[in-house]
Amino acid sequence: MTATTTTTTPNPDPSGSPGLSKPVGDPPLLEVRNLTVTYGGGADAVPAVRGVDLRVEAGQKLGIAGESGCGKSTLALALLRLLPATATLSGEILLDGEDVLTMKWGRLRAVRWAGASIVFQGAMHSLNAVHRVGDQIAEPILLHSKSTPAAARRRAGELLEQVGLPAARAQAYPHELSGGQRQRVMIAMALACDPRLIVADEPTTALDVMIQAQILRLIEALVADQGVGLIMISHDLAVLADTCDRLSVMYAGRVVEEGPARQVYADARHPYGRALSAAFPRIGDLSSRHAPRGLPGDPPDPSALPGGCTFHPRCPVALDSCATEDQELRDAGAERRAACVLVDAPVPAGADDTRSTT
Repeated sequence: MTATTTTTTPNPDPSGSPGLSKPVGDPPLLEVRNLTVTYGGGADAVPAVRGVDLRVEAGQKLGIAGESGCGKSTLALALLRLLPATATLSGEILLDGEDVLTMKWGRLRAVRWAGASIVFQGAMHSLNAVHRVGDQIAEPILLHSKSTPAAARRRAGELLEQVGLPAARAQAYPHELSGGQRQRVMIAMALACDPRLIVADEPTTALDVMIQAQILRLIEALVADQGVGLIMISHDLAVLADTCDRLSVMYAGRVVEEGPARQVYADARHPYGRALSAAFPRIGDLSSRHAPRGLPGDPPDPSALPGGCTFHPRCPVALDSCATEDQELRDAGAERRAACVLVDAPVPAGADDTRSTT
C-alpha cells in the first residue's frame, strides 16, 4: 500500500451508528469490482456470478442475501480464490488495495487466515473428524506466525474462551461437541491469525433459533471489539437486517438491490427483495402467520438464463419490456440502488401479493 496523509474524514455507518475515521485516500478494506465467475468453458460455460460490485470498510457488516443457487457461496469462495480449477474469474477483488486475483500463490497463502478468513457453512463437514479441535485452531497459527506448538495451543485455548467455550474443550474431537459448539470452534479458527476481514457463509443455518441468536450476538461483538470487516451470507433477510449495516440482495448471480440493511428489509425497492422479506412472518402480524407469502418456482438455471431481466418470469409486476431489456442497478433513494425498471414509479397494485402457489 502507498503512504497516505494523516488527515481524516468521517466515514459514517450507513445504519446511523457512530462512524469510523480513516485516512484520506486509504482504500476500503475490501472492494469487489465487476467480479464474474464462470464454470467450464466455451459453449458450456456456466455463469455463476455476473458483474458483482461490493465494498466493505473496516468495522462494517455487509449482508448478502438470496435463495439457494443465486451465487452467494460462489462469491464467498471467490474472495479468497477457493474455487475449483474449473472456475474462471475476472474483475478485481481488492483487499486493502491489493488484487487477490493477481496474487502469486505465496502471497495468497499469506493473505488467507491472516488477511481474511472464512467461516464455512456446516462446521461438522469443515472440521477434521480425527483431530482435536484445539490442534485445528493451532494449525493456522503455526503456519502464519513464529509461535511454538505450546504457544499455539495456549492461543487456541484463549480463542475458545473468547467465543464462549472453556479452554479445556480444545481436547475434544468435533463429534463430541454440539452444533453450536462446533460453530464457535469455526469462529475461533477464523480469528486465529487476527484477520481484518471475516466471511461467514450461512454460519447459523443448521442451528436452532436460541443457539443461532447466541452465535449472531457473538459475531457482532467480535466485529465491534476488534474492528474487523464482516461479510455475512444468508437466505434469511430478517437475520441480516438485525445483524448487518448494509445489505446486498443477489438473484441469478447478480446484485439486484443494495442499501442500508433495515431499510431494504422493511421497504425493498426490487420485487425480489420484497418477496424475500415477505416470506418471513412478522411477530404480531396474524395475516402473515396464517398466509405466508413467497414466490412460485425457483431461481433460473445459470446455464439457461432467461433473456431480459432474469427475474421477470417470476416477477408479479413485470412489464412487457422486462422480457427483452436487462436492468442495471440505479439510484433508489439515499444510499440505495435497485435493478428494476419500476424503481422510480409507484408500486403497482398487487406488487406485494406474492403468495406461493407451490
